[in-house]
This record gives sequence, C-alpha cells and structure tokens, in this order.
Amino acid sequence: MASIGWLRPSREATISVLVVDVGTSSVRAGVVRPDGSVEHVARRPTPPSVPFPGLVELDADAIADAALDAAGESLSAGGPVRAVGVAAQRASAVAWDATTGRALGPALGWQDLRTAGTCLELQGEGLRLSPNESATKYAWLLDHHDPARSPSTRLGTMDSWIAWHLSGGQLHVTDRTNAAVTGLLDERAEGWRADRLARLGVPEWCLPRLVDSSGTVGDAVALPGAPPIAGLAGDQQASLVGQGCTRPGLAKATFGTGAMLDVCVAERPSYRTRGERGCFPIVAWSRAGELTWGVEAIMLAAGSAVDWLVEDLGALGAPAESEAVAASAEDCGGAVFVPALLGFGTPQWDFGARGALLGVSRGVGRARLVRAVLEGVAHSGADLLEAVEVDAGVSPQSLRVDGGMSANSLFVQALADCCARPVEVCREREATVLGAGYLAGMAVGTWADEEEVADAWSPAAVVEPSGADPGRDRWRGALERAREWYPELTAVRF
Repeated sequence: MASIGWLRPSREATISVLVVDVGTSSVRAGVVRPDGSVEHVARRPTPPSVPFPGLVELDADAIADAALDAAGESLSAGGPVRAVGVAAQRASAVAWDATTGRALGPALGWQDLRTAGTCLELQGEGLRLSPNESATKYAWLLDHHDPARSPSTRLGTMDSWIAWHLSGGQLHVTDRTNAAVTGLLDERAEGWRADRLARLGVPEWCLPRLVDSSGTVGDAVALPGAPPIAGLAGDQQASLVGQGCTRPGLAKATFGTGAMLDVCVAERPSYRTRGERGCFPIVAWSRAGELTWGVEAIMLAAGSAVDWLVEDLGALGAPAESEAVAASAEDCGGAVFVPALLGFGTPQWDFGARGALLGVSRGVGRARLVRAVLEGVAHSGADLLEAVEVDAGVSPQSLRVDGGMSANSLFVQALADCCARPVEVCREREATVLGAGYLAGMAVGTWADEEEVADAWSPAAVVEPSGADPGRDRWRGALERAREWYPELTAVRF
C-alpha cells in the first residue's frame, strides 16, 4: 500500500513540507500539511553528554545519522513533499572534515561554558562575547582539533551540519537567525565580522554561506526524491513563525527547560547587544533578501524548576503530575518561589542570584509547594513580557505559548493572571516544526507569504485572566531577596 501511495500521491502530499528539528536532547522529523497540521512525526533521542559541570558535549555524527533516519521514516510515511525545512538549537558549534563528512570531535552545546574565561579575557580588550554564543566555541574546536586550520575543515551551527548531510556534502550554509547568535555576524546582518574572526583565529572560509531563512538553497539528495532544502531557522524563531507571530507586535513564549519570549517588530532595535530591560535584538527571519527583526527575552529556569521537584526533592513522580498536585491546593498559603536556579536572565541578568522559597509556614505542604513553583515560573514569564514591552516598544494584546509547560492548564492560568492579558495555547506542543515548515513552504508556494501564515493561526485554547490578584508586589519583594546571593558571580557580565 505504501508504494501505491508514492505512485499516486495526493495533492496535499505533494505540496506538504518535511521538517527536521534538532533539539537539545532529541531529533525529530515531521510532515507539515497545507492546513498547518503536523503528521508522521518520528523522534530519535540524542542526549547531550556532561563530562564535567558546565561542559555540554554533543555527538554530532550521531545527530546527523538520527536526522537522516528520522527524516526517512517521516518521508516514507507522509511523502512525497515539495520542500524540506530545518529547525535547530541555536549556537551549538560543530567542526567537521569536508572530505569525510565526519565531526572532528564532540560538538559543543549552546549551554557549554568552557570558554567563559576566554570571554572575560576578551572583555578586557573591549570585545564582548558570551560563552553561549558560537564564536569562542569555534576557536576552541579549531585549537583543540585542527590547530593548523586545514583547508578541509568546516565550522557551523546545527542547521549547517544538518543541511550539509541532507545535501550529501554539497551545501555549507546557514541563515541569519542562526548566524546572528554566533557573535560573528556584522551589525547589519550582511556578512561575517573580519575583525572578530582575526582575533579568534577563525578563517572565514571555514564558515557557511549566509542564505535566507525562506528560500531554496539546494537539494536534499540524501532523501528519496531529493526535495529542495528551502527553509532554515533557529528554534525560537521557528517557534515565532509557527505560532503565526509574523506581524509586528505579536509575541510568543516557549516554556521548556528554560523559557524564551520573542516578539516580532517593525524595524531593527536601536541597541546593538542588550536593551534597557535586558532583551536582545534578533533576526526573526529573512525572505527574498529582506530581514524581519524581533526582540527576545530569556528565562534561565522554567521547566527545570519542575524537574527540581521531581529529581531533587522527590515531591513529584513526573513533571506531568504537577498540575493535579498543585490544583489540590486553593492557593500557595503565602509561599513564593523564585526559580533562579541558574541565576536570573531577563531583566536582571544576575548570575549570582539563586532560587528562593519564602513565606513558608506549617500550612505549606507538598501541594502548595508545587503550586508556588508553577506560579513562580508564571511571574517570571510576566517579567519577560514587561521587559519586552519596554525594549521592543510594543504592547502585545495577548501572549501565545508552546513548550512542555503549555500543557499545564494551572500554569497557563497563572501566566494569564500575572500578565493580565489572554494567553493563547498553540495546537502544536512544540511549534518549531510548524514554523520551519512555513518558512520552507513560503519558498515553494505552499503558503503565499507572512500574512497567510499569520491568518492561519488558530489556538487550541484561549485562557483569559481570572481577575484574581496574582500578588505581583509580593513577587517583586521576593526577587530582591534572591538577588546577589553570590556577589562574585553577580559581578560577571557577558
């Protein structure tokens, strides 16, 4: 029966898009249909390795193999397709040999902090880079695996790595959503910064060619039918597009291990690195040579706070239990939890802050503790939105959400209450596949343009604020008590 389907594909199949999505701990592939549904999802686990606290390594060869395997399975079940899109974790760095197509060593994950000392040294020279960007990771990979800078060596983020393998080694490309978080893209997003490359000892010929996020760049010859690769995007930008935020002022938040809140804006923000309230300018996507800009706010710990309840405290058997347990308590009993387990991101950017549980009495048991954790993440989400309103100069009328925590209705209600506006829940738990599908589909005519993508948005649910007082003033007081717990870390700025 499968072979008959390939011989007589439906029109829906032939204008669909295959997407490969490389996450932090898994690779998945899925087919995006013209109605915005995602079908035939195949997933392969690719967990990172943590050989030492602060070091995060990835098996790039295993990720490439998993991507091709998952893509083949999804395509076999749901193809043929008109195009291929790629979404990927941003800033993770891979070095490989162009003659063999194999990685020179473990890739460095975006969370890897081994180059933090280098970044601080560079600050003393007036060069501001973060260890979470790719730039110093590239230099480290070259210094340790190819100090001679061989002509066959290639460097790239995960989108480049996957595009290389999909194209059978014919394409070495990246889009500007990924390039902009390497720390090496120039201010106008037109090319690589020669001064930074020279200081780090990274030859420009090692780096990928810059292409549009939406546009055909070559064929995926490693897949049956060799469909064109037509979409590339970083995970958060793909989620932004996937949730239909393709008009200025539309915002989404992805609540996973951490949380990212992104908003589409009409023009590039005036600040180069970080705004007044701790947000970053980002390239949201590019199409036909035109860049659309966005603003991003970052929460360092969101779902990981729930993981803390499971793995460290044993208060829950699994994260999915948090909603039912928290719902068994009517309130937090005065307790406030600040989820600064890794410090504060936006707006404070205080790496010396630490998590705090305040207002505890004998009436605060398991259920109220779990509820306090969920509400603490919701308060942090509202802080991100308030920061974006200042740094982006927009006031979103609602907030769209995806990610694992979006399935928790108690959390979503708390978020709506803290943000004092409706929260729209995405139909896809992870909107990255859908967004990369839209970008690739616009390039080949499955969707006409960004306006059609915006019009296609249809949430699974809209949660209105309940009208209850979420206790924002008490929350702000708790934040102050959690700050500067380790002053020496608070003093570190990237």
